[in-house]
Amino acid sequence: MTVRTDHRYIVGDDNILGGEPIVEGTRIRLRAIVELWRLGVAPDEVPNHRSHLKRAQVFDALGYYADRGADIQRHMDQNRVPDDVVHPLTRLDA
Repeated sequence: MTVRTDHRYIVGDDNILGGEPIVEGTRIRLRAIVELWRLGVAPDEVPNHRSHLKRAQVFDALGYYADRGADIQRHMDQNRVPDDVVHPLTRLDA
């Protein structure tokens, strides 16, 4: 069952990727967008890496992350990006 969020493009569905937040209509995990951003990819450039995403979806995903960082961080910790490749300007602890 699809679970709507208060973000237009972000949903969860227990039948898709274990309910991890995704961009609606895709199988793109929200954390994939956040991880690209943390690697230094500007939000406007994310669709260059994930061509089926629109800028509005990317910005909504980053807004969701800003609102619920702990939830997304838990998913990212389970699939950790090494700290030495995270762009310093995107660190939440900076």
